[in-house]
Amino acid sequence: MYSRLLELPPHPNQSFFLWGPRQTGKTTLLKERYPEALRIDLLQTDVLMRYLQRPALLREVVLPLPASQIVIIDEIQKAPALLDEVHFLIQEQQRVFILCGSNARKVRRGHANLLGGRALRHELFGLTAAELGPTFDLERMLNHGPLPSHYDHDQPALAIRSYVEDYLREEVFQEGLVRRLPHFSEFLRMAAIGDTGIVNLSNIARECGVAASTVRDHYQILVDTLLGAFLPAFTAKPKRRTLHAPKFYFRDIGVVNHLARRGWVSPGSELCGNAFENWLFHEISVHSRYCQRFYDICYWRLTTGVEVDFILGPAQVAIESKGKEKITAKDLKGLRQFREEYPKVQHLIAVSLDPLTRRTEDGIWIMPYSEFLRRLWDNEWQL
Repeated sequence: MYSRLLELPPHPNQSFFLWGPRQTGKTTLLKERYPEALRIDLLQTDVLMRYLQRPALLREVVLPLPASQIVIIDEIQKAPALLDEVHFLIQEQQRVFILCGSNARKVRRGHANLLGGRALRHELFGLTAAELGPTFDLERMLNHGPLPSHYDHDQPALAIRSYVEDYLREEVFQEGLVRRLPHFSEFLRMAAIGDTGIVNLSNIARECGVAASTVRDHYQILVDTLLGAFLPAFTAKPKRRTLHAPKFYFRDIGVVNHLARRGWVSPGSELCGNAFENWLFHEISVHSRYCQRFYDICYWRLTTGVEVDFILGPAQVAIESKGKEKITAKDLKGLRQFREEYPKVQHLIAVSLDPLTRRTEDGIWIMPYSEFLRRLWDNEWQL
């Protein structure tokens, strides 16, 4: 069992949601942190059916409990009607609930206010290098992905294939998120091929044989089920014209490899560049949430093609991802161009497979990924 870095209140006095992609370890984490809580697991069919038929049963179960008793409802998206009862018990009885799930979309459609702000929101994602510690292996991460059950798996390809099929069947089709599953499956493949790239709705719609509006909705399903995230363009006032369309990143590089039908990704290989960038986005975005700093993460690109992969905060840190060992002047072109446009940028960093940390004469850091992550999690840059 890994020690997760997500900070949850040891003795919560306010209810909260814990969202996360499937198999990130939400249930395991809650069992570890709150062993005395009453747990209602809606994955159990008989339990789910009882609460679907009589949502008021929750009130009958909870009211006799001590006032200090925490109640965990696992897979809350399977029974959104229970939120009416939860709402009542929070408001009238000051009860504390922990509501766990992987699909906020269905809950939002059924209860748009999500308890009217009476519950906080936490998110749990796949494993980070900091959580893995000495057992972290970059090649394993780039191929197995960050989910605990996949990272340690002896046959990751089979595990990831089952994961994707279960996602399509249980999370997408059975929940009624799409009408035509084959179209969504083809969209998934095209989105994975374009992972880390700028989203072009028209191109993907043409390839999938659907409308651009359908593609836009499919992307939103990935966001709502926490399988992916958009990366917006940096929009501070530039001196030159920049691109404004967002990029898209899957939150699991193992899923990307499966959907895009990639082979084994070796560090420094041709396939490594995008995979390394995807993983680096995972580490940065999870840090932003787990440290509760929620700093902006953007990319920057000129119409000429000059680009910087990640801009953190209000242009405080500019990061170029390079999944190779030898860094050349060409690899630093985007960082230098960004500094010309935004001279107040505080840190320029190229994160790579180079084993040595060094700094160029004009102040650009070239860092091994391990050193970059150490400084990130030590909050060295005060984001």
